[in-house]
Amino acid sequence: MSTATIAPQRLRHVRIFDIDIAAASLAETADHVVGWFDESQFEARFVVTPNVDHIVMLRENEELHEAYRTASLVTADGAPLVLAARLLGRPLPERVAGSDLVPAIFDRASIERSITVFLLGAVPGVAARAAEQIELRWPHVTVVGTDSPPLGFEHSTAESDRIVEKIAEVSPDVLVVGFGAPKQELWVARHSDRIEAKAVLCAGATIDFLAGEKMRAPRWAQRIGMEWLHRLASEPRRLFKRYFRDACVFPRIVLSEWLHRPTT
Repeated sequence: MSTATIAPQRLRHVRIFDIDIAAASLAETADHVVGWFDESQFEARFVVTPNVDHIVMLRENEELHEAYRTASLVTADGAPLVLAARLLGRPLPERVAGSDLVPAIFDRASIERSITVFLLGAVPGVAARAAEQIELRWPHVTVVGTDSPPLGFEHSTAESDRIVEKIAEVSPDVLVVGFGAPKQELWVARHSDRIEAKAVLCAGATIDFLAGEKMRAPRWAQRIGMEWLHRLASEPRRLFKRYFRDACVFPRIVLSEWLHRPTT
């Protein structure tokens, strides 16, 4: 399919958890982002994809909340968010995860409109393997650069400058950032006015998935909203404490939102 004539369409949004989330399907979201590629602009547009953990963090981290406020597009990555939105009377069509959105954007590459990509994040070597897999699977997607910054790089002005300059050398259509939350959202928001890419996707473990370094849950588990359980089983030591906290806090956030919902 040619993407040359796709233009960004205005997406409907719903206000929930003090952020504006796009009420759009995966296909509509991918078309919308691809529409940015042929527009002239300097400041990168960036996409964030909150899940339950992000919503919990937003209550505690003002800088993260500001990053979400300034993001160009917010989509719901998580079945619990979609369910909560429905319960609150502000339904979302479906979950739009970063790990689904990136491949959906690549699917829109064609002879008439190829797509260039820069992969930023993951441990050394993983982004290079992801680049190989991307170009095998999507012949009209070209990975023009990769970088795996060292631990703690976000605290170094020189290191951030180096990354921004490396991206500027190739000016990709898409910058995929995989630092994990909230580091990726905070770093992108701080530097968005200098990042020379048409779209920046804060996409968590997507680079690892594309490289085959980590495996996503089976499709049936994703469809019934149980991908979180697969991730917990895969990384119990890292995720148990976080998931336990979120399971305690998120229902209280939903209840507060329900109690303060507008009445007609």
